Amino acid sequence: MPTIPHTDIYALTDSGQCLGRSTVEVARAMMRAGLKILQYREKRKAKGEMLAECLELRRLTREAGCCFIVNDHVDLALACEADGVHVGQEDLPLPVVRGLVGPDKIIGISTHNMDEARAAVAGGADYIGAGAMFPTNTKKDIVLSGPAYLREVSAWCPVPVVAIGGINRRTLPEIIAAGARCCAMVTAITLAEDIPAEVASLRALMAAEFATTAS
Repeated sequence: MPTIPHTDIYALTDSGQCLGRSTVEVARAMMRAGLKILQYREKRKAKGEMLAECLELRRLTREAGCCFIVNDHVDLALACEADGVHVGQEDLPLPVVRGLVGPDKIIGISTHNMDEARAAVAGGADYIGAGAMFPTNTKKDIVLSGPAYLREVSAWCPVPVVAIGGINRRTLPEIIAAGARCCAMVTAITLAEDIPAEVASLRALMAAEFATTAS
């Protein structure tokens, strides 16, 4: 069964919040930071431009030993030989996605409650996203689930859980206390002037919070 790496930060792209840098430039900095998961998530670009970026990010992530996931677009994930695809509740059903990508690619799905989490696991998801934890400006029409859902799903879920939505330096302590072990982050990373330094700082904060919850 394919799965995402066991790691603390699940990074995502957002070309609209990169301090004027390109998605590829930001991805290079993420690779220098040693991140182990990168999701390509762009909502406002032409398909041809997205494919070109995905091909370059696939090259960068492969060289860095980083898992590369494409959001929503199964065709792009296949075209660039990504490690997997992440879908939402309103995208193609999991069995259809599995039929398209085959048995060896990772499939993740966003969930907002325990019913969706159970359905995702039963449907063969390799990991689930749990959230949104908090309001976020990187996505419209979000469904807020909050730390209470994260606490419940983390205690039950047999596949990896990624906390998603509004996670940053300020909200990390509450999320980790609720059971998060892998956190999706966008602007907490993409808006940093020095991305490797910021990732190192975030990881130090997370390690301290993990130690606190374990004691």
